[in-house]
Amino acid sequence: MIRLIPISLYFLISLLAIFKAPTYHLWLLAVLVTEFPLIFAGITTLLTVWGIWVQLAGMLIGVMAVLLFFSPIVSAYIISSSLKPGLAAAFGKDNNNAQPFSLGKLFAGNKDVPYNTATYVTYRDTTLTLDFYPSQIPGKRPCVIVIHGGSWSTGDSKQLPGLNSHLAKLGYNVAAINYRMAPKYHNPAAVNDTEAALKYLHEHAAELKIDTNNFVLLGRSAGAQIALLAAYMLHNKGIKGVIDFYGPADMVWGYSAPASPLVMDSRGVMESYLGGTYKQVPHNYVASSPIEFVNRLSVPTLIIHGYNDVLVAYEHSRRLNEKLQQNGIKHYWLKLPWATHGFDYNLNGPSGQLSTYAVDGFLKAITK
Repeated sequence: MIRLIPISLYFLISLLAIFKAPTYHLWLLAVLVTEFPLIFAGITTLLTVWGIWVQLAGMLIGVMAVLLFFSPIVSAYIISSSLKPGLAAAFGKDNNNAQPFSLGKLFAGNKDVPYNTATYVTYRDTTLTLDFYPSQIPGKRPCVIVIHGGSWSTGDSKQLPGLNSHLAKLGYNVAAINYRMAPKYHNPAAVNDTEAALKYLHEHAAELKIDTNNFVLLGRSAGAQIALLAAYMLHNKGIKGVIDFYGPADMVWGYSAPASPLVMDSRGVMESYLGGTYKQVPHNYVASSPIEFVNRLSVPTLIIHGYNDVLVAYEHSRRLNEKLQQNGIKHYWLKLPWATHGFDYNLNGPSGQLSTYAVDGFLKAITK
């Protein structure tokens, strides 16, 4: 009976591979379960073998848990078959010779590229910095501006640096920026900071070897809302596209459908960022909703979102996808049925591999 307890526990944990996490801490565990599946499957296999001659029930529970832990890998293989042709249909021929998903890559590591930190804007009450990862391919190269997440109130430019290094190795300059955050600052402060970063990178383009005709904005979560808003509002001819990792695109709808309070006080987060409730400042919610600014001149967009996201609802991406379709904007929506918020924590996990491949293909298609 004692041996049945750990196997049962891992079976319950394995359910996070297919169901949404009900609490904040289980959400954190869900990221590990779905993006490091082999570790959990391996431990469960050992527990199952350990108890196989003791109880049939333990064996059956263990086998079911192992299958659930492997489900993100199986799903990733299925989605990978349509990813390459999907990107090609959305943005033109896909010249990426890499495979969207590889079992062997689950065991791979990542080597970081050194970066330099510089002050890009000075305000009366604060200064802001960016981390610049130079392209590892010589010559004038495109530049990806990365905007971190953190509910508009936490986080910094050091967040999830793996993709920055990966893109630098492929030949893109990467500028990961810090921005003014809530509750002291409200929208559109962060969008103005993004514009200031663009100005700085333009002014230092020669020394940084940046092709100023090829900027792409990339944001995660709250940073994706900022990236989308900047891409659709600034009308900067140098911005060639925007990449949205699980970002809130409709702030009005988002306020009306808050996340579970056991996971996050999403209404409180939005009120802090926008200076009040929707009833108090409805215009701020509309003005901070990227879907309100999509039109027929909007830039190509890559959307990446996990269905099991419990912090930023999947519905945000559905609404953005629909608005882009209505306006005839080139775009692609990478849907990850098993993934939750922050799935790109591990670039080599099932979600990390597919999302990185999509980013690579998108950048190659829209920059020249």
